[in-house]
Amino acid sequence: MNTEGVDESKRQFLTSALTVVGSIGTGYLAVPFLSQMQPSVKAMAGGAPVEVDLSKLESGQLLRVAWRGKPVWIVNRTPTVLETLKTMDSVLSDPNSNDSIQPEYSKNPYRSIKPEIFVAIGLCTHLGCSPTFRPEIAPHDLGPDWKGGFFCPCHGSRFDYAGRVYSGVPAPTNLEIPPHYYINDNLLLIGETGNGGAA
Repeated sequence: MNTEGVDESKRQFLTSALTVVGSIGTGYLAVPFLSQMQPSVKAMAGGAPVEVDLSKLESGQLLRVAWRGKPVWIVNRTPTVLETLKTMDSVLSDPNSNDSIQPEYSKNPYRSIKPEIFVAIGLCTHLGCSPTFRPEIAPHDLGPDWKGGFFCPCHGSRFDYAGRVYSGVPAPTNLEIPPHYYINDNLLLIGETGNGGAA
């Protein structure tokens, strides 16, 4: 190849200029693809902890909130319900919650930090249906032994007021307890542990 009469400085300048323009163009093309790999603002917000004001939650009432796209139940259990929980072990599959998903601080007979406040993810551990809250005692459709709790209409799984699964139903484990802690007497934070660590 004959290189006589070629201005090397012009060649170097053109090569450098094309390299810079090509790099910028590649960057502009790559940004949309890389930004799609990041979680959306909505997705990031969906995993954020949720604050719940309990000041208006009356005794016996159920409150529903959403966390990470899942329903979370908060039940203010009555003294009668707390006494009833102590009598349920014989009909439950895992009364001591040995095979369940829960924070260590919820591994107790009430499956809660405060005995009267029950916090659980409202999805059946069988196939993920959302059970219904059935606080009535011995309704016709659930029989004379029903002492209140949660009933899954999809396949008949039953859970007591602590989310513990009855024996002989399709659900394999107790309801899941999400990480949570109390900021103060009336404010609950779902999605973090008491030491501020995220779930």
